[in-house]
Amino acid sequence: MQQKIKDVLQASIEVKHKILSDEALLGRIQAVTELITNAFRNGNKVLFCGNGGSAADAQHLAAEFSGRFYTDRNPLPSEALHCNTSYMTAVANDYSFDVVYSRMVKGMGRKGDVLVGLTTSGNSVNIIKAVEQAKELGMISVCLTGETGGKLKDMCDHLLNVPSKDTPRIQESHITIGHIICELVEKELF
Repeated sequence: MQQKIKDVLQASIEVKHKILSDEALLGRIQAVTELITNAFRNGNKVLFCGNGGSAADAQHLAAEFSGRFYTDRNPLPSEALHCNTSYMTAVANDYSFDVVYSRMVKGMGRKGDVLVGLTTSGNSVNIIKAVEQAKELGMISVCLTGETGGKLKDMCDHLLNVPSKDTPRIQESHITIGHIICELVEKELF
């Protein structure tokens, strides 16, 4: 069992090493950090969405902005779109689960806001529809995905595709990338 524990830790480390050596991906992380910083400076907000573990990650990262990260500071306008369970269950029941995020983006999103979609496959229909709606509103879309980027690869404005096909390793890296962005945005603004 200890060997399996070591193997899992090593696999996680190897994905992080791939990110560390990918200059293009590092440049995209920097660009996303700058655009989120500018969005907050301009009075815009950041909305997050995901499914399952990615929903938990979306909520986690939204809380880092709206709460605090390292610095005791004013909150930054950020929200995970799945947190209203009455809304989610009503829309999923009355319309379709495919539109639970796009309807909320349509209601809450404004030009210059940022939508961050987390999906390891890049093929989650409700995230795709949210990105489409964000584009209609003039929002900026950021997608955190796995290696291929899935269908979102060519749809989102900024793709942060983790070089892995293993869902747990991708999600671990999404949180690492998210934490880097939160830390740098907070440092820049405060």
